[in-house]
Amino acid sequence: MTLLLDDPYAAAALLRTGELVAFATETVYGLGGDARQAAAVVAIFAAKGRPHFNPLICHFAEAGAAFDEVLPDSRARALAQVFWPGPLTMVLPRHPRSRVELLAGAGLETLAVRVPAHPRALEFLRAAATPVAAPSANRSGRVSPTTARHVLEELSGRIAAVLDGGPCQVGLESSVLDLTGPMAVLLRPGGVSRAAIEAVIGPIGAALPINGGPTPTLRSPGLMLSHYAPNLPVRLEAREVAADEALLGFGAALQGAGLAWNLSEGGDLAEAAARLFSGLRWLDAEGTRLGLRRIAAQPVPKEGLGAAINDRLTRAAAPR
Repeated sequence: MTLLLDDPYAAAALLRTGELVAFATETVYGLGGDARQAAAVVAIFAAKGRPHFNPLICHFAEAGAAFDEVLPDSRARALAQVFWPGPLTMVLPRHPRSRVELLAGAGLETLAVRVPAHPRALEFLRAAATPVAAPSANRSGRVSPTTARHVLEELSGRIAAVLDGGPCQVGLESSVLDLTGPMAVLLRPGGVSRAAIEAVIGPIGAALPINGGPTPTLRSPGLMLSHYAPNLPVRLEAREVAADEALLGFGAALQGAGLAWNLSEGGDLAEAAARLFSGLRWLDAEGTRLGLRRIAAQPVPKEGLGAAINDRLTRAAAPR
């Protein structure tokens, strides 16, 4: 049963225990989970019914908290002064000491951060005292929700609660600006116009198309064939393993590897999803240090979250 709440402190208490709580922002309602809890981040994808590990926007109550998790430059600080709180998301390099789960950033070296301009959202975020990962609070492919009723129609029974903040003022998702290169790039138009951004930091670029299509490539959610790739080559569907290979296991692990990381000994896809990016990074670093020649990945079922896991493994194994 999904609760409809008016108290941001009660909502924050639920979120801190790992539950999902939808909350109003000035743009649309977000589906919030503790960005420092891997299981909560996995649950966001599952609740939306589309288990693809797209980068999620992390929400904060104030700019200082957001900038603790990323490496802001002068452009980011200038934009924050003008547009935060507000409907602008900035994609910035992840801080080396960030404790946001890798899964929330889709395993990339960047994070998308925002301070929303909604009084109840800010109360909720202050009470939560943790980065809150939150895509729109709707099932995949549906229209974004702008009232608590919309959220309940979409996700009742799938999440713990909805914090009612009334109708959203903007009703259009935030603008997403990539600040990781010399020229800022607008990945998604939204609540802050290009002209308004350019008035602060000068000319900005547009997202580049892929194969003539409209999909942005910069800091996008895993659209390139070779993506999420460690330095060591990855071998898929491994049913045996050699001593000079690092094993990414699932379930009953193969024996004989030079190094091993099991995504889930019990064969739990949610646990495997939460451990995927951390496992690949650890095997890559340790395997390289030990002189191993590649990573061998055991088969993972393709249903449910397994589809997303296999998608990421296929991209990791693609020709460089």
